[in-house]
Amino acid sequence: MEPLNLPITGICSFGKYPICTDLDKLDADIAVLGVPCDFGVGFMSGARLAPRRIREASTQYGRGTGGYYDFENDVQRLAAPFSIADCGDVDILHSDFNYTFNNVTESVKKIIQKGAVPFVIGGDHSISIPVGKALEEVGEEICVVQFDAHLDWTDHVGPLKTGNGSPMRRMSEMKHIGPMAQIGLRGMGSSKRTDFDDARNYGSVLISAREAAEIGVDGILAKIPKAKNYYLTIDIDGFDMSIAPGVASPLPGGLLFDQECDIINGIAKMGRIVAADLVEVDPLYDPSGATVRLASLMMMHVFTKIEEQRKSERRG
Repeated sequence: MEPLNLPITGICSFGKYPICTDLDKLDADIAVLGVPCDFGVGFMSGARLAPRRIREASTQYGRGTGGYYDFENDVQRLAAPFSIADCGDVDILHSDFNYTFNNVTESVKKIIQKGAVPFVIGGDHSISIPVGKALEEVGEEICVVQFDAHLDWTDHVGPLKTGNGSPMRRMSEMKHIGPMAQIGLRGMGSSKRTDFDDARNYGSVLISAREAAEIGVDGILAKIPKAKNYYLTIDIDGFDMSIAPGVASPLPGGLLFDQECDIINGIAKMGRIVAADLVEVDPLYDPSGATVRLASLMMMHVFTKIEEQRKSERRG
C-alpha cells in the first residue's frame, strides 16, 4: 500500500518535497535553501529559527510531488513532472559574515548552474546581499523587486556594511543588478533622508504601502521597471502586522496577502523570476504560528508562478 504521506508524518522538508542536500546531484526546477542566521540584526533576534519553523508549517499545505488542486483557476499546481527540491541549509558560522556569506553565494551559484531557480529562506535581510552577489551567475541584468516596510539602503552602522538594513544599498553597487522597485515602505523606517535621496538617485521606484493601496495592483505594476529577469526579495514585515506579527520590526498599515500575490502575478507576466528569497520571519514573536504559515504560503504562491513560466518555456 502506498503511504498516505499525511502532513504530520515524515521529515519536515519544505512542502514535503524531496530532499537533496548534495547540490552536485540537484535536478529540480526550484531549489529551496535555508540560511538560518540573524547576526545582521541590531535589536530583536530570532530570525535564525525561521527556516526550520517555516518548513514545519509548510507541511500542512504542501503535498509533495502530487501537488494540489487550485479550484479558483481549475488547475493542478506544483505536481510532477515539475520538481521542487529542499536543499537543506547553508553551513553557517555564528557571527562570521565572511564564512556564512561565502557559503550562501557559492550555494546559490551552484543552484543556478544546475538549472534550478533558487528560493532562499532567511534569516535576516542581510542574507540578500550574498544571494544578490550570486546572481551574477545568471549572466544578464536583473531587476530587484523588494516587498518591505523598510528601505534597507543604509550605507553602514559604524564599520558594519552588511547588516539587515543594507541589502538594497549593497545590491545597487553590483554591476549585474539593474532597476529596482521597493513596495510597502512606511512608518518609522531605519533609513535616513539621505538614504532615500540615494535610492531615488539610483533610480529605484519607491512605493509606500499607502500609495500601493491607493493606486491598486495595476498602478503598482505600471511603475515596476520592465525587465527580462526579476529577483523577488520578500521581507515579511512588508505585510501588515495584523497578519504577520512574528517579525522583528512590525508596523501597521502594510500589504495584504492577496494584494502581494496579485503584484507577483503581474511581475511574472512581465519577465522571468530568476531567484527569490523570504526573510525576517521571527518565530520567537509568532505564538500563534500565523507568520510562518503566511511565509510558507507566500513561497508556494511564488512557486506556482515559476511553474507557469517553466511550462511556457518548455512549450516553446
